[in-house]
Amino acid sequence: MTAVGSRSAGVLDQSAVHRSFGARVKAFVALTKPRIIELLLITTIPVMFLAAQGVPDLWLVVATCVGGYLSAGGANALNMYADRDIDALMHRTENRPLVTGIVSPREGLLFGLALTVVSTLWFGLLVNWLSAALSLGALLFYVLVYTLVLKRRTSQNIVWGGIAGCMPVLIGWSAVKNDLSWAAVVLFLVIFFWTPPHYWPLSMKVREDYARVGVPMLPVVAGNAAVARQIVLYSWVMVAVSLLLWPLGYVGWFYTSVALAAGGWWLWEAHALHSRAKAGAAGAKLKEMRLFHWSITYVSLLFVAVAVDPFLR
Repeated sequence: MTAVGSRSAGVLDQSAVHRSFGARVKAFVALTKPRIIELLLITTIPVMFLAAQGVPDLWLVVATCVGGYLSAGGANALNMYADRDIDALMHRTENRPLVTGIVSPREGLLFGLALTVVSTLWFGLLVNWLSAALSLGALLFYVLVYTLVLKRRTSQNIVWGGIAGCMPVLIGWSAVKNDLSWAAVVLFLVIFFWTPPHYWPLSMKVREDYARVGVPMLPVVAGNAAVARQIVLYSWVMVAVSLLLWPLGYVGWFYTSVALAAGGWWLWEAHALHSRAKAGAAGAKLKEMRLFHWSITYVSLLFVAVAVDPFLR
């Protein structure tokens, strides 16, 4: 081989190594489920503004967000490790890193455990130990209770498993105050009652995936009308709970107005889904993803209002 040929081969080999390294980095990031973590941070930062009744210390916000990402990322990586068997059989998860093999199960497990340790120490040393305990508790609940116990055994899995997703609200408050309050509890309950009607429409869309692997999500074991009825019930409770911040004196007219308007639109969509389900609509006609997408907009609007309200009182 000529010198030029050798150099060309070396460049190609080096390029392949770099592509492989980049793909691996991307795969490890994917293990943390960044899109889900974005939603968790949406509920964390505004609560810090409410707790501070203004702008919280920006370094504290950054430290809390980094710690929250590391903790949630660790929980998600361990979730993917535990669920790699069923992920390989579901269409929407068949490209996850532990399924494709770009990350080995051992690497995924060690990565998740490392993030668990680092995030706990990060919170404890840079925020406070109450936030560290809440963060670790959320991670352990998500992995041990939801993933390993509830998910494959009960149709109420997402109801109680959703507790882990409520914890960022408590973490955001405790990061500022180093304690908890009724405001944090109310917002915790908002997310608790929001989670089932947020996730069940998606479960309705992909019920065949869950049925194939034996995961008893509610839409797998109940008809559309029954699921939609539960969605309506949880939606009413969620909206009612969201309004408790006003009589308790934690918010003013701005948050209350947003909560009423956004909650009213949510209830309209939930009842519309229920009506379509009762009428026997199927597939695209059910339009279950309309409520799923609106649920993300709803929680974003509500928590932006939480952050803005202290400046308008």
